[in-house]
Amino acid sequence: MSENSTIAKKVAKIILILFVIFCVGGVGGVYFDQHVLPFIRTNKYLSRINFLKRSSENVTVINKTEQVTIKEDDSINEIASQASNAVVNIVSLSSQKDPLTKAQVAVDHSGTGVLVSSDGMIATYRGAIIEKNATYQVFLYNGSNYEAKLVGVDEFSDLAFLKIDASNLTAISFGDSKSVHPGKKVVAIGNSFGEYQNRYGIGLLSNIAKTFNLAGKTVSSSEKLEGVFESDFNSQNEYIGGPVIGFSGDLLGINGMIVVDGQPQYFQIPADVVNQTLSLALQGGFGERPFLGAYYVSITKEYAIANKLNLDKGALIYAPSGKQGLALIAASPAENAGLKINDIVTAVNGNQVNLDNPLSNLISSYKKGDKIELTVSRNGNEIKIPVSL
Repeated sequence: MSENSTIAKKVAKIILILFVIFCVGGVGGVYFDQHVLPFIRTNKYLSRINFLKRSSENVTVINKTEQVTIKEDDSINEIASQASNAVVNIVSLSSQKDPLTKAQVAVDHSGTGVLVSSDGMIATYRGAIIEKNATYQVFLYNGSNYEAKLVGVDEFSDLAFLKIDASNLTAISFGDSKSVHPGKKVVAIGNSFGEYQNRYGIGLLSNIAKTFNLAGKTVSSSEKLEGVFESDFNSQNEYIGGPVIGFSGDLLGINGMIVVDGQPQYFQIPADVVNQTLSLALQGGFGERPFLGAYYVSITKEYAIANKLNLDKGALIYAPSGKQGLALIAASPAENAGLKINDIVTAVNGNQVNLDNPLSNLISSYKKGDKIELTVSRNGNEIKIPVSL
């Protein structure tokens, strides 16, 4: 073996040893940096040793934060695509006598409605149409128009239903309005212009007004819906009769308005009520709505404390004047059954009367002519009163 060969082997061996040392040292250094130094920096004794302390100096710890952006689709058209196609424009045409000239003049009114069945049933609010002595034209999203017939107006919910002769239409899907809570984002859709064009409003469902009664009085009527939604979108008058939907596109309510003390009050009739009323419209059952004939106040805890009542729920038969004849309608089932002013109705056929089940809504679940039993608190005593509606 030559001297050059021997030297080459020694050099290769040295290089191999250095490579091994480098690899082992590198791995050890990484381990030391990742596991030993953090321990030293946090140990109150070891961190005081000077050379170990210096080893932890000038170390920059970088915390990597990953930002995940969730993009909310800001296109209302995208959110409301199906619901938008279910919105219709209702043109009411009527002839009315001019109060000055006494001549008959043509009157028209444009309002919003929404298709609630694929065979042409349309739901709207009664304020969006001319109810009496009118004919109706309905314009759809695809530009077609149809003559419509008024199926009826429900006196309990103030919803109106019209029907066009068509099929395979895009109907709105119903959401579960009972599961909705204040703070939910909602979209209102209106179409009450000369040409078919949807208008959109976005806001929050700001309140569930459990004691708001459609009678528009200081007291509630046993023949009017109690409990509506309230939302905060702008120009609410432009959306009367149109749908309010959630971001899923499902119907949550239909926009309505009544005048209370000379001021317009806007609200949404919950989708569950719309669905129930639709069933009556399909069956021609509006004439079967029951009649009790009482005015009342839904008792809240605050009202009970303020008026020193011994119950904090129920329906207090009431008139602001304190007169029996203004709390009960003359010759009504309520008066005939012997209800009296200041009675508190606590149950209807065993179903408790409270803010979630107000008196008028419980009564509405029956039909004209049904016999029911009211549980009443009178002067602190509980009595049962049978009533024929």
